[in-house]
Amino acid sequence: MKDNRFRKVVSEGRVPVGHMIMEFGTRGLAKMLESAGLDFVLFDMEHTGFDTERIADLTAWFKATDIAPFARVPQPLYHFMARLMDAGVLGIMVGNVETHEVAESIVNAVKYAPLGKRGLGLGTAHNDYIPPDTVAYLKRANENTTVICQIESPLGLANAEEIAATPGVDCLWVGHFDLSNAMGIPAQFQHPEFLDALQHVVRVCNRFGKLAGIQPGDEKQAEQWINLGYNVISWKTDIAVYRATLAKEIAWVRSQVAV
Repeated sequence: MKDNRFRKVVSEGRVPVGHMIMEFGTRGLAKMLESAGLDFVLFDMEHTGFDTERIADLTAWFKATDIAPFARVPQPLYHFMARLMDAGVLGIMVGNVETHEVAESIVNAVKYAPLGKRGLGLGTAHNDYIPPDTVAYLKRANENTTVICQIESPLGLANAEEIAATPGVDCLWVGHFDLSNAMGIPAQFQHPEFLDALQHVVRVCNRFGKLAGIQPGDEKQAEQWINLGYNVISWKTDIAVYRATLAKEIAWVRSQVAV
């Protein structure tokens, strides 16, 4: 089983840094992102046209790197999560987790017994098609995989403690646009109530020994949120990086050719 670089970085006391893929799911992506020095990558199925087969292809290509492949599923349904785990992803993110019961269902789909209830389909993609020693593999898989629950609503915020207390949950991740929108203050990221919410999630994570994740959109947000205590950082989406970089460089070209 491929080592989870995300977990290795955490075990070394460092902050794992990743990137979200929403559009450019191509065969060359894995090696390109490896050259950027990422610890993990998030394939998004919630807001994209990516299906299970595309994520399986991407995960296979990322085996040529040590980057940890994670996937955000459209809904917390067993068939989304378990099939992606069998394809070889090392972590699952689920949006808008609001209760302990939902968090527990996610763990059940990602982790094997006794921690969860994931079914055994051994000797397939997640094992590089080599039948493993069953007992050793199940233990290793439970230790090597990551569960991320997104906090994106006032109810999720209110229940953050019971979500964080769920055995097998590794990280609470604030979906800042959705949370601010659900709070009635869309994109008002300096609003006192939103800042209080950010701080509450960090306090909960610290209390329960869980990680606090977030995806800042610029350097100023990153500095502020890291200073608040967020210790898992995803740097933008592929769309945002490509759009901003291309716009900046096209503007420079036009400045050089302007009459």
